[in-house]
Amino acid sequence: MLTKEAAQHVVYEIMKLYPNAVPTMHYQNPFQLLMVVILSAQATDESVAKVKDRLFERYPNPQAVSESSPEEIESYIKTIGLYRNKAKYIYKSSHQLLETFDGKVPNTREELQSLTGIGPKSANILLNVAFNQDAFAVDTHVARVCKHHKIVEENATPKQIEELITEIIPAKYWGRAHQAMISFGREICSPRNPKCHEHPQLYENLEEINLMD
Repeated sequence: MLTKEAAQHVVYEIMKLYPNAVPTMHYQNPFQLLMVVILSAQATDESVAKVKDRLFERYPNPQAVSESSPEEIESYIKTIGLYRNKAKYIYKSSHQLLETFDGKVPNTREELQSLTGIGPKSANILLNVAFNQDAFAVDTHVARVCKHHKIVEENATPKQIEELITEIIPAKYWGRAHQAMISFGREICSPRNPKCHEHPQLYENLEEINLMD
């Protein structure tokens, strides 16, 4: 496992590769993003992109969802994995927004995680992307990159990864690091045939740092 200094170097080099990385999914308000992050769990961006526009049109706000049913929501998202559970999450969280938050998506971690279907990763995405707060979300791409490059141990949990990254880089870079590592994980540090060896700058000058714990 890399030392914190070496891990910081690797993260910064990944950020340099993707200085302008931004979320690929388009949305117009926090409620749309809430639905997207629920749908995105164990699903590809491509599969979510195919259904989101019709979903947004039918359900522009939590009130529209509450007047529907999980079964109807299913009909819009049935091409996505775990669609039955996700329909229930969208339905239940919309009711919670109306009952507890006056129909608005809250902007604190505790309140977001009180919503059905919103865990730490989703809460961090909403905090950073929808509300421009400093937060670092750990998805499958981020976890794979961190483990492949020995930033964390192979058995590290998402919480442990989040804690390490938010310790070694300043808060103002957390969102940028998240987006850069997603792009790096998709395009370079992929699950099959990773191309990390084509970017030796990730490990250049590490001999000047105490490399390994």
